[in-house]
Order: sequence, then structure tokens, then C-alpha cells
Amino acid sequence: MSNSPAAPPSSRPPRSRRPLTVAAVAVPVLLLAGGIGYGVAGRGGGDGGGTGGDDAKAAAPARTSAAPSPSPSPRGPLSGKVVVLDPGHNLDNRLHTADINRQVDVGNGRKECDTTGTETNAGYPEAEFTLDVVRRARKLLRAQGAEVRLTHDGDREFGPCVDERAEIGNEAKADAAVSVHADGAPAGARGFHVIMPGAVHAGKADTRAITAPSHDLGTRLAASFAKATDTSPATYINGGTGLDTRSDLGGLNLSRVPKVFLECGNMRDTRDAGLLTSARWRERAARGIAAGVAAYLTEDAGEKS
Repeated sequence: MSNSPAAPPSSRPPRSRRPLTVAAVAVPVLLLAGGIGYGVAGRGGGDGGGTGGDDAKAAAPARTSAAPSPSPSPRGPLSGKVVVLDPGHNLDNRLHTADINRQVDVGNGRKECDTTGTETNAGYPEAEFTLDVVRRARKLLRAQGAEVRLTHDGDREFGPCVDERAEIGNEAKADAAVSVHADGAPAGARGFHVIMPGAVHAGKADTRAITAPSHDLGTRLAASFAKATDTSPATYINGGTGLDTRSDLGGLNLSRVPKVFLECGNMRDTRDAGLLTSARWRERAARGIAAGVAAYLTEDAGEKS
């Protein structure tokens, strides 16, 4: 994810962070068969560990909408749950710079409608990566009975804007929402991280009711993603915890449902790029996302029963 409106990808300055620890969270992981800009893949090896670029282009998703995936299983463990998945950025944002540079209200300030996102040094776009991973995760979650909605499916000219992405989750009354990204940090910085909403109560933003459940979702997602992908938390975010809290992201500030951002890997690092451009690794990333969401939703259901 890149925070610069339409400029070439660049790294972002460090944010203030709160110490949180992924390792301390015991999470039941359900592994399934099978940026703005924020995040990085991992130090670990695993399938495609740094060598997956050979199948990147052949397996890259088409720029048109995917064929519909199967309807939710009515008897699955996630039956009755609504999940919103948000593929970061849009492949055609670069063709609509005036539109995506338009400022929108995010409660405690104003931000660009959207950004172009980042890309690998070889030119594999973040927006292409995120859409492919989200489509894979949608299929896995639907197989467990969840109703899954996307903020876009490669079917829009640009965007949607960050405020609309949040509103899609709100209108769906989502039980969980995950925005998928990949980072554009300096080469040598590796590892995934999850961004959770800070407490914001300003203008039309009020995250006070969702900060705790979003933190729960984030910690479960981080644990499941690490296990499914055999990667480690980011080396350059919050002391290697893999968890970060921010109050400057419109997609989180304006959400009224539990929501997090997942930065799957650093596209500007050669080794991470090898993972992100591997179709097999993207499937593992989708499994990690689906498992983390399922762990959060099933635990949530158990606590409420």
C-alpha cells in the first residue's frame, strides 16, 4: 500500500505504535484445503520462499470481474455471518488521477479518495495482488457458510474511495471486515503486519465501539496468517510484533464494524516479492486470511452463546 496519491511507490515514515504481541495469543486456526499501503510477507521460507516469481504473470488475475464463486454453504460453521473483504487499490486508479486525488473526510482530517498502491520492482501491481488474494479468500469463506461481499471485484473504473470502502462494510452490517494490502517499504524490510483502528471520535468518525473487537480480529488474523504462510511479523513495524494501531486511515476511522488492514508483504523487497508473485503462496495467504476470520467469528459466536 502506498500513501502517495499517484506518484511512484515509496516507503512511509514510521507511525507511533503500541506494543502488542502476536505470539502471546493462542488461536484456533482453521486451515482450509486447498496500499493505501501497509505490510510485508515474512522472513520464513515455506512454499515459494523467495523463488515464486516464475509463475507470477501466468497466474495473475484478469482485470475483469471473476466468475461467481459458489453460494455460501447453509450448514457451514460461518453460516449467518457476513464478511466484507476489501482488495486494496484498483488497477485503473493510475488512469484516474484527478478522481483518486480528490480529498474525502475521514473524521479527524482529510485524505485522498484512494491511491495507486505500490508494485514490485518488476512491475507486479499491489492492486493485482490484492484482488487475486481476496477472490481466493472469498471462495474459502463461502465454503464455510459465510456471506462474503467485496468492496470491488475489478469491475470499477477507479476506487472506490476510502470512505465508500468503509461504508460498504457498514451497510452490510459485517461481522468482520478485512482490507488486504502489500507494502512499499525499503528493500530489506520484511514481514507481514496487521493494522487496527485507534480510538477516534471526531467529525463523522467514531471507532470507540470497534477498537476492542478489531484488536481481537487483528491478533487472530496475524496468528493464522503466520501459520498458513510460514512467514514472520514485519521487522520494521512496532518492534516485530506484527501488530500496529493507526488513527489516520479513513477505511478504519469510518468503519462501524470490526475491521483491520492486512499488509501481506513488502513488494519492494526481492525476497518478499518472490512470495507475493507466487500463485501458490497467494493461495496460502488466502487460507491464512480465511482461517483468521473464521477463528474470530467462531470464538465470537461461542462467547455470545
